[in-house]
Amino acid sequence: MPAKIEFGTDGWRAIIAEDFSFENVRLCAQAVADHLREFDGERRGLVVGYDTRFGSDRFAEAVAEVAAANGIPVLLSNAPCPTPVASYSVVNRGAAGAVIITASHNPAAWNGFKFKPDFGGSASPEVTEALEGRIRELQSGQGEVRRMSLAEAEKAGQVNRFDPAPPYLARLAQLVDLPRIRSAGLKVAVDSMHGAGSGYFRRLLQGGSTQVTELRAEPNPAFPDMHNPEPIAHNLEPLTEWIAANRTDLGLATDGDSDRIGVVDERGTFVNQLQMYALLLLYLLEVRGKRGPAVRSVTSTSMADRLGERYGIPVYETPVGFKYVGPRMIETQAIFGGEESGGFGFGDHIPERDALLAGLCTLDLMVALKLPMSGVLDYLTERAGPSFYDRLDVLFPSEERAAIAQRVAEAAPEQLDGQAVVRVNEIDGKKFFLADGSWLLIRFSGTEPLLRIYTEATSADMVGRILGAGRSIAGV
Repeated sequence: MPAKIEFGTDGWRAIIAEDFSFENVRLCAQAVADHLREFDGERRGLVVGYDTRFGSDRFAEAVAEVAAANGIPVLLSNAPCPTPVASYSVVNRGAAGAVIITASHNPAAWNGFKFKPDFGGSASPEVTEALEGRIRELQSGQGEVRRMSLAEAEKAGQVNRFDPAPPYLARLAQLVDLPRIRSAGLKVAVDSMHGAGSGYFRRLLQGGSTQVTELRAEPNPAFPDMHNPEPIAHNLEPLTEWIAANRTDLGLATDGDSDRIGVVDERGTFVNQLQMYALLLLYLLEVRGKRGPAVRSVTSTSMADRLGERYGIPVYETPVGFKYVGPRMIETQAIFGGEESGGFGFGDHIPERDALLAGLCTLDLMVALKLPMSGVLDYLTERAGPSFYDRLDVLFPSEERAAIAQRVAEAAPEQLDGQAVVRVNEIDGKKFFLADGSWLLIRFSGTEPLLRIYTEATSADMVGRILGAGRSIAGV
């Protein structure tokens, strides 16, 4: 049976050597080539990037071989590069799109295939559905996968290696006051989690009194001592231990392909992803003086809405995934967009998650307010109100999915944790809003076999109780 290739919240992901094979990567590449040719994109060419996972460079070369055989010029990254770097290259080079071989934050056994259209952001559901349809046609024998050897393609000038970093670094220098951060005398620890972001913060911040220490900077496709390279609290023990042992102003962590950011304050306390959304929006509104819409996924923070009211900007909600957030940012000309996973995009850059730019903005916010990160968080609470967040990820047998979905769909509690349920949102999963502004969301992951249960509450002691209520509703 052919593999079922589906693009989730951001690309197709599968286990290496099972479904993620050279044959299936070439199928995806042919579907992209057909898509580009349909819209006259072959003239502008394709950027191909890859991360530090096992075989990513070889899978990227396989994509290049297929694109070249279809007459599409290819710019192939000469080293592992972050997803936002490859995405920016699309815009910088005027390319028709990019393919990036990465499974982002998934465990080491996985790899993935992301497609970015010519605006440098995540492909819309309409585009990914078209790619999936073309892949099914190819699997059923409607058309063929073209291929030429990489050596032949390079000799013919169809594939050219390039360094995507310099234009990207120059762009970030235009967006953030790097001299101010470099001269602030900060001590910053960076955990690249053995991923593609290694070295970027050091290159951006060197040359002044600010010092950057790099942890887990060497590429390692096994991602040792962590379940997966996702910059969340339980994966960042080396970073928190470093901060505890060494006077450090801020810890920054990037996931496997550097589109997600994790932050640890000077006390070793993890700054959660909902706080990060609100902090970055506050930075744009208060430090940079920007005004315009913001976009957030259904899993992100209500602090955004409260900041929107305070500063007089609209805040739009989308389903989970930057394939929804990015297009909505473009449509509304938003200044900012983000989601609960730690991915944030900036309207004057590209409508794409960029952990490196998010990290720089966080540092600039600290410097501009002249506060440690703990003080910045207190300042945020003054502006946006209290927020306490957590998420449960529950594995379940695949045969139980339909029953779980039915239980959640039929749930209609009048109260949760003693608070009245005032409305329900079903834009992505089922979200229950409580009278005091707290909420509970239950939804299936779009990239992994998980049921996710989220809450944002107005007090810390409510969090566990609301999550427990979510488990009861789902019956897991």
